[in-house]
Amino acid sequence: MIAPKKTVNNLITWRFILVCVVLVFVFVTLMARAAYLQVIEPDKAREENEKRTVRVEKLKVQRGMIFDRNGNELAISVPVVSVYADPLALDKELAKRVLKTAKKSGENVDALEKNEVELTHRKRELYQNDLRWRELADVLQEDNTEINGKLRANTSRRFVYLKRQVTPAVANYIDDLKLPGIHLLDESKRFYPSGEVSAHVLGFTNIDGKGIEGVEKLYDKALTGAEGRRTIRKDAQGREIQVLDEQQRVEPESITLSIDERIQAIAYKALKSAVLSYQATSGSAMVVDVTTGEILAMVNSPSFNPNNMRDAAPHKRRNRAITDLFEPGSTVKPLAILAGLEYGAVKATDTINTYPGWMRIGGSLVTDPRNHGEMTLREILKVSSNMGVAKISQMMPKDYFVETYQKVGFGEESGTMMIGESNGLFYPNRRWSDFEIATLAYGYAVSVSTAQMARFYSILGAGGIKRPLTIIKQDSPPPGERIFQESNVKAVVEMMESVFESGGTASKVNVDGYRAAGKTGTSIKAVAGGYGNEYVGYFAGIAPVSNPRLAVVVMVNEPGGDVYYGGATAGPAFAEIISNALRILNVAPDKERVAYLTGKDNDA
Repeated sequence: MIAPKKTVNNLITWRFILVCVVLVFVFVTLMARAAYLQVIEPDKAREENEKRTVRVEKLKVQRGMIFDRNGNELAISVPVVSVYADPLALDKELAKRVLKTAKKSGENVDALEKNEVELTHRKRELYQNDLRWRELADVLQEDNTEINGKLRANTSRRFVYLKRQVTPAVANYIDDLKLPGIHLLDESKRFYPSGEVSAHVLGFTNIDGKGIEGVEKLYDKALTGAEGRRTIRKDAQGREIQVLDEQQRVEPESITLSIDERIQAIAYKALKSAVLSYQATSGSAMVVDVTTGEILAMVNSPSFNPNNMRDAAPHKRRNRAITDLFEPGSTVKPLAILAGLEYGAVKATDTINTYPGWMRIGGSLVTDPRNHGEMTLREILKVSSNMGVAKISQMMPKDYFVETYQKVGFGEESGTMMIGESNGLFYPNRRWSDFEIATLAYGYAVSVSTAQMARFYSILGAGGIKRPLTIIKQDSPPPGERIFQESNVKAVVEMMESVFESGGTASKVNVDGYRAAGKTGTSIKAVAGGYGNEYVGYFAGIAPVSNPRLAVVVMVNEPGGDVYYGGATAGPAFAEIISNALRILNVAPDKERVAYLTGKDNDA
């Protein structure tokens, strides 16, 4: 009996020792693992912990707004929703449903799970039999095959857009479908209330809200701002327990343009009507406040709708007012006369003998349509005599004459700073022949944009003060630089009134209520090796003459049919724009007042 007792005691002792050894081994292993994780490789542990507890919240910002000078909204951001899918989550959900159905029917679930071909076939079958996916394609107005391809082509992906920027109503419908792996993302979309009227000025953004053209691109950084970030720690119940880091968002700026939405609409309507009426290829127009250099309107035709870019072909998106260059023709003749007055080659009361209506300079011919004989400077502008301005150009040094054209901004940017603006084609430092100087006097040998012509006429309206054009509203306009004597500029401006008189090149153009000073221009378009058969019609001017406020330039490119002169194609649009714009600005009419004081009808 004693021997068995000893055996039992030995067994208990052995078991106790074994348990102690195991416990010590486990304890040592745990200690070693803890030491390894906390001392040797702590970063991995922190990373795993942060994956479960740390969250980063983005503090989103809406893109800044764009206003016209009166505070009217030209570009705003509206809330929209984008639809995206998680193909991996969808695939897992389909697999889960297939296995659940198989289990209910008594199948071997483990064997099915290992049979990838059969499992894939059943997942596809389950997907195709679910009519909700067809409803998704229908409400997104997308092809069902295309949606299927995005969802099933690569089931390892975690994110794929199905449709960007859908309406809230569509988003709510999709949310009610309760489709696995389909999620909604709040975004914003740019909306332009004025549509095609201001499209070239404002430009547009891409689907991600980045400025692509116009003011949207020019001031993209200011309009965008910067998102904020808030890093927090949450507990197992999802409650916020600690703020780890917080970066404040940078609020975007709003831009106030110099554009007056009312004048912009008037200018666009008048220009579009002129382009359609005369079957022209294109056209552009600008309205400038001569007292500040602010652009009140900049329009082009054809235009596009920035809210729907499907029909926005590249030729429609081009801001022709600053990019397209043409020889300005007779619209620069006032500058030739002004150069003569400034140099002292002629006086305002002088006459020029244009007999016999043509002359040869350096082997080339300068002609007028007919012989006008002896003419005053006013009459030269009235009938737009090439002979008159060509003779004046020969009365002063070439360098001085060319420098005058350079002074008004030909060959340089107008100051708008807008994307894509052209400097024009003017090379003042090259050798000029006598004939080239003569052609320069009546608008050839130089190519300018509509913006550059608007700047020149704003100088005339400002009495000889040069200011850069600006698309941004000015609280305190720059003082400008005087480049011409005020008396000479006023003399030329009064001469320009003659084009509206009987016998003038714009005798049928009526600026209702205001005395206007203008100039017609018609130039033949250059082609390779010379000049072709296409024309450009211009009309430029300022009003009211008694106290100039606005400069307006209208260009009609390649009018069709037999009517192509600037006075006929661009003149009516000029009159409509400038008279209505002055009324909008509450500028008092001066034409009736002059007629009343003189007892004469001043309406030419």
